[in-house]
Amino acid sequence: MQRNPRPISVDTRRQPSPNHLRRPHLEDVSKPVSVVFNGVTIADTLRATRVLEVGHPPTYYIPRNDVRMDYLEAVFGASSYCEWKGVARYFDVCVNDRRSRRSAWSYPQPTQAFSALRNYLAFYAEPMDGCFVGDERVRPEPGAFHGGWITGNDAGLIGG
Repeated sequence: MQRNPRPISVDTRRQPSPNHLRRPHLEDVSKPVSVVFNGVTIADTLRATRVLEVGHPPTYYIPRNDVRMDYLEAVFGASSYCEWKGVARYFDVCVNDRRSRRSAWSYPQPTQAFSALRNYLAFYAEPMDGCFVGDERVRPEPGAFHGGWITGNDAGLIGG
């Protein structure tokens, strides 16, 4: 005996799903961006980009050519996966006698939608001496997973 399926009721006033709301996008940064560790400026650029994702402060990415790569050591076997950006690879930041483990990352083969991140690196703000957007020192995102940088201009971007 064949049953007739009941029609599905759809509420057109319903909000988009949380997955849709958190879909990140890229935005160019108009201010200089720099990173200081153990008294040395290890990254300094006028060409940064940031990833905006609802619910998190922006993550800033710096072109590899504007990073002092002699202070970064690749951590072999350390990776994570982002459904939007792909597989991240990690770096220790090492300046003189000070090391911060897995404090920088990149997407060497990002997804097509985030191909602009190829040859860019991001840094966790917490272990650095300072991360700056323009003249403003950023505050690190609480927790150690996303690596967002909080500036005075980001209040409207976080959480919604």
